[in-house]
Amino acid sequence: MDVAKEILTKIKAYQTIIIHRHQRPDPDAIGSQVGLAEIVRASFPDKKVYQVGGSVEGLEFLAKMDDVTDATYQNALVIVTDTANSPRISDERYNLGAELIKIDHHPNDDPYGDLVWVNTKASSCSEIIADFYHLNEDELTMNNNAARLLYAGIVGDTGRFLYPATTAHTLEVAAELMAYDFSAADLNRELEKMPMRVAKLAGYVYQNIYVDEFGAAKIMLPQSLLNEYGIVDSETAAIVSLPGAIENVVAWGIFVEQPEGYYRVRLRSKGPVINELAKKHHGGGHPLASGANAKNQKEVDEIYTEIQQLCKTYKNKG
Repeated sequence: MDVAKEILTKIKAYQTIIIHRHQRPDPDAIGSQVGLAEIVRASFPDKKVYQVGGSVEGLEFLAKMDDVTDATYQNALVIVTDTANSPRISDERYNLGAELIKIDHHPNDDPYGDLVWVNTKASSCSEIIADFYHLNEDELTMNNNAARLLYAGIVGDTGRFLYPATTAHTLEVAAELMAYDFSAADLNRELEKMPMRVAKLAGYVYQNIYVDEFGAAKIMLPQSLLNEYGIVDSETAAIVSLPGAIENVVAWGIFVEQPEGYYRVRLRSKGPVINELAKKHHGGGHPLASGANAKNQKEVDEIYTEIQQLCKTYKNKG
């Protein structure tokens, strides 16, 4: 039995299903989590299906979370989507259920769960959930809201289909989802929309980016600047892709100082593999899109030096 069939068998066996995703969610985290919840609700109306986790941080237009008690987890099936490492799961009660399933598209460095479906070739976890539906189409029901959520997740994680993980299959899945009754144009506008304060931060990024001779770029966002612009950490996600539009930028790090004094590091690349670098600094992710942490300015400098070396090696090979 393939893994998609195994997961369906588990879903059918439980009356209560609780679905988690990662902290600081992006559209793919919400899209895959609640898209799956909507499919299960539509397919099995008698089951109790919950989506749980902390704040959705500006993605309320996609979905809201449910409040559940600890007792709800008793004899429940728990599914976690789009979360590579168990410490990143939003709501640590994920391990209170009877069984745990992991569905993800990041490298499987932390294979938590009783059943694991990881497809690193998928553009997004939302694409995997759409595949789950298609592989079990005779027993599952897709509805308009599930299609809307999964489309949002795919669009979010592919950067509007610009990133290398976008495949012909990704576009086929997106096209099928667009056939359902929701406005893709309206949804794209919601995903693209940013407050004026974030637009001003984007201007700051372009004015203050540092790029070396090999295309290694660095942007520092100190807490004092974020306070000046009225920006919270989650809003900095909107500016992460901006350096990629600059012609001579090859890979970049955005260093966001946190109130506690450490730095959240957002890493992106057009070629050099950066997820091994991220793992060395308490992070991980995809080969060209990862995250890490730096405890102080010294570690920030170390990370940027490593980005520079990766870009230098990449340029010399080319």
